[in-house]
Amino acid sequence: MGEIVGVGLVSHVPTIMLDSSARRELNDGNEISLVPGLRRLKSEVLDRLNPDTIIVLDTHWASTVEFLVAGHARRSGHYTSEELPRGISGVPYDLVGDPQLANAIQNEVVKAGSWCTATDDPYLPIHYPTINLLHYLQGNERWLSIATAQTGEHDDFLLLGEAISEAIAGLDRSVVILASGGMSHRFWPLRQLRDHEASDPVHIRSPEAGQADAERLQWMAAGRHDQIIDTMDHFAKFAPEGRFGHYLAMISAIGGRRSQAKGEQFSDYENSVGTGQVHVWFERPESGWPLC
Repeated sequence: MGEIVGVGLVSHVPTIMLDSSARRELNDGNEISLVPGLRRLKSEVLDRLNPDTIIVLDTHWASTVEFLVAGHARRSGHYTSEELPRGISGVPYDLVGDPQLANAIQNEVVKAGSWCTATDDPYLPIHYPTINLLHYLQGNERWLSIATAQTGEHDDFLLLGEAISEAIAGLDRSVVILASGGMSHRFWPLRQLRDHEASDPVHIRSPEAGQADAERLQWMAAGRHDQIIDTMDHFAKFAPEGRFGHYLAMISAIGGRRSQAKGEQFSDYENSVGTGQVHVWFERPESGWPLC
């Protein structure tokens, strides 16, 4: 029987792929905390847990009529971001996939009454919410990515999380789930953006957005995921990345409203051109996760 050994809300912002001098130039001479946070996550958590598979809930892989799962046995190549080619250009990647788990997730989503396809199309694009995490976190484990349905509503993402949990339980796997995306997600307009590139949260797009993020980080630290789920309509006013579907699916996979997993920050809460970014890890309790 498989198990989820840990989950995390993890930022993938393009800044982390810049070299150290460029990052410091944008951040008043200081390193952004997201980079050492990823290195700590690798050395202190993933190397210790040694999972068989890492699932990335990818907020830039936007599907429309169904959830999609990358079902490749292996993916390799070089990646250049269409969004920021001067910062993410020709990045090599080579990852072993997990087709058996991808197909199991598809089957469980369909069984639950929704729509999902596991695809191993060799021409399927890959996106930097996966690539950037690979750069810092990859070991010898398998990796697979799951798309964020841009038409999905809160209950759809919760259903996805439960299906992922059921699929893992039916296989011999230890799995880490990484919700790759930000919190509040409104950018500064182009003519103002370069005045707001430093990581200080004073540059978050609005005080209200920063307050909404801070409230949810407090709930994560306290294990009050029910509060986050039940106030999603309010949080939606601040345009969370991917409708916060990456978080909802992640937390649903470990019990949803019943989960009391307490979050440990592996970075400061930081700005990225107006958006809220942070790494938060949720360790599996000795008693296990609540049953879905």
